[in-house]
Amino acid sequence: MKFLLRLFVMMASMGLVSLMVPGITFDGLMALFLAALVVGLANAVLRPLLIFFTLPLVLLTLGLFILVINALLLMLAAWAVPGFHLAGFGAAFLASLLISIVSFFLNRMVGGGGRSRQAAA
Repeated sequence: MKFLLRLFVMMASMGLVSLMVPGITFDGLMALFLAALVVGLANAVLRPLLIFFTLPLVLLTLGLFILVINALLLMLAAWAVPGFHLAGFGAAFLASLLISIVSFFLNRMVGGGGRSRQAAA
């Protein structure tokens, strides 16, 4: 159930951002669904590896290089999903930044605020 909620939040975030950023478009709901699924899987699997292998750069830029990693993962999703189009790296960078912000607030609103919080016993 939590997975479906996160997927829906990612879909909503990407849909809202596609209305704000002119360089990101979806051909339909199926493309939006697949893009959210691919971005979610890429964030779960590839993002930690990329951060680990680029750790010196991440530290040198005080974490700002993670924004570049997010943009590259979004470009990877656009390449993998038919019907999901990005105009270039600039659009991917701005879209990934806005998707992060919008999904943060949407997760807070629906109560799935990120990592699970265990109460100290």
